[in-house]
Amino acid sequence: MSVLTRDGESQDMATETVSDGVPTGLRTARPTDRTGRTARTRRTDRIPAALVALAVYAAVRGGGVLVVAAAAWWTGRSPLRVLGESWDSVWYLWIAGHGYGRTQMWPGISSVQSDSAFFPLYPVLIRCASAVLPGPLTAAALLVAWIAAGAAAVGVYRVGAHLLGSRSGVLLVALWAALPHALMLNLAYTEPLLAAFAAWALYALLRGRWGWAAGLAVLAGLTRPTGIAVAAAVTVAAAYEILRRRGRAPARVWAAGLAAPAGWASYVLLVGVRRGDPLGGYFAVQSGWGSRFDFGAGLLGFVGHVLGGHVELASTVTVVLLTAALVLAGLLAADRTVPLPLLVYTGVLLVMTYGGAGFFESKPRFLLPAFPLLLPAVAVMARARPRTAVVVTGVLAGLSYGYGPYLLLVSGVAP
Repeated sequence: MSVLTRDGESQDMATETVSDGVPTGLRTARPTDRTGRTARTRRTDRIPAALVALAVYAAVRGGGVLVVAAAAWWTGRSPLRVLGESWDSVWYLWIAGHGYGRTQMWPGISSVQSDSAFFPLYPVLIRCASAVLPGPLTAAALLVAWIAAGAAAVGVYRVGAHLLGSRSGVLLVALWAALPHALMLNLAYTEPLLAAFAAWALYALLRGRWGWAAGLAVLAGLTRPTGIAVAAAVTVAAAYEILRRRGRAPARVWAAGLAAPAGWASYVLLVGVRRGDPLGGYFAVQSGWGSRFDFGAGLLGFVGHVLGGHVELASTVTVVLLTAALVLAGLLAADRTVPLPLLVYTGVLLVMTYGGAGFFESKPRFLLPAFPLLLPAVAVMARARPRTAVVVTGVLAGLSYGYGPYLLLVSGVAP
């Protein structure tokens, strides 16, 4: 399989492709003209499809914001505080306003929770936004998150359109925005930022833009721990290209592969040095939060707990979503035409999510940036009638609108 498609530098492809370089396993069956554009695309050329995708995202998630705001008002809470000061958001706001150094110990927990567990880029961006935006830090945090989410939506569209065509790219954005945990894209969390860097880094790899891919991977690595998945995609893609060319790849490919993990590694090492343990210090901080890699033992215990009859909505939804993600991952891996960077990125996110212990109800949130998992579903929906796609998206969005307020205002568990 070639790492790059269409106008990337690698011209020979080991997988079966059609004449315009689109992988056949994901290609939608639509009549095209000599330029490869579908009839539907020709009719909508007046409106850039990326703007259509952004509008779809804004409509779906805008509805989610309105529902959460209405539920907050109904329960006597401030919508701004619910959206911008829930759970981890409080820690990011503290870092943005006061810097690192906060610790906390909950009653009954012997370990100390440190704000060093949170990567620095999002708080830095909040601080920068607050310098030009009047009002509280909460508003700045939401502004950064919402801009990042919009950028992520366009990036997700670009990846989907590159592989499947414009219509499928819009469908990919719609499904992604309608996921049950897509409400996290409306909160002051780091998922929107990571999704934006990941989507555009993957798109850069598909286009052969190694410098952009590496730079975005560095930024992703400074955003949250799972940002290492973006670096892994770039590094493995570079290694594949180097091996394919028998070591004669351009210098930018070598540089991208080496530089991609720099953001993640620099913060992990910095925390470790400050704690007197360069290699293990950061992971000790994570252990204080109950987060450690146990190869899935904790997750299996959690699933067994739910299947044993200890049923509550958040736990049950978590098990259902994790099961669905595994099925989609299997379908994605079985399609030999999926580009290598997407497989690596998604695979690393899956390993970190399923193999890590910790807050189990948060695991679907960890997979929110793993939008390539939706490609098999999009490939099927793109062959259906437009009305079917609209109905499916509408139903999913409705379920998301109901689950979001429950998770934030009723469940009592950290999303």
